Amino acid sequence: MSARETAIAALHSRLVTSLAVRNPAPLVLRGETIPQRIPAGGLVVVRDGEAVEETPILSPLTWQVEHRAEVEITVAGAIPAARSTLLDALLVDVAAAITANRTLGGAVEWAQPGSASFEDIEFEGAAAARAAAIPITLWFTVAGSPLA
Repeated sequence: MSARETAIAALHSRLVTSLAVRNPAPLVLRGETIPQRIPAGGLVVVRDGEAVEETPILSPLTWQVEHRAEVEITVAGAIPAARSTLLDALLVDVAAAITANRTLGGAVEWAQPGSASFEDIEFEGAAAARAAAIPITLWFTVAGSPLA
């Protein structure tokens, strides 16, 4: 498995474990489309993202990779204040899960959550939803090739 895949899988696993203690717990997925029905605890989707920078380090050849994944959080509900409160709580919990273990169990050298961007979403025939996207920067080093 590549270092990139290991890093993203570790991020997903960390969020699954950390958010499972919430009641109701959000559904945590990786690379899935947003379903029309959002669970009561919310929906968290980890997106693979892209490499932002790849810096070669010579002798022996290694690559310092800065990869930016994204965590999308979506919550639904009829009351706007309740949606905002749940979304804020999930944002805080995601940040706490990452900052409590910056190496994601040794999968990366450092993980850093960024500032969230927000969006209101409407689904036909469903309650309104509010979403936030958080960039998560993952730094790791690989030997030989940035694809390793």
